Amino acid sequence: MEKGNKIKFNEIVNEQGEHLSPVLPEEVKNFLIDIDGTICDDIPNEEPERMVTAKIYPDALEIINKWYAEGHVITFFTSRTEEHREVTEEWLRKHNFKYHGLLMNKPRGGNYHWIDNHIVRATRFKGKFTDLVIKQKAVEVFNH
Repeated sequence: MEKGNKIKFNEIVNEQGEHLSPVLPEEVKNFLIDIDGTICDDIPNEEPERMVTAKIYPDALEIINKWYAEGHVITFFTSRTEEHREVTEEWLRKHNFKYHGLLMNKPRGGNYHWIDNHIVRATRFKGKFTDLVIKQKAVEVFNH
């Protein structure tokens, strides 16, 4: 994990002066990036010996490290279990990925529906890392 890129948050308080969860500056994105099938070969937890030799997907390293250099927060969020942490960190180091955090034990199986009190934007990886572009899409929201 890269140590030099510090995360700066904006402190916020409610009407009573109580602190709320801090937020990132609007220009900073908080990327949660899957590993298997997103930045490298899709390897299930049942075959951990393959994690050591996983091949990087084209442009994944370049784009992610560019986002890191631009000041965005990079956290890898993987379905790999805690027992795979060491091999995962070693693989990320070996390939020079820059990141702030590594979250293990993401639920398996996909079809994620993230509910949060902060803005959540989802981007489905479809085989190629590029810069992100803005497109209008339909999303499910709570009916207020």
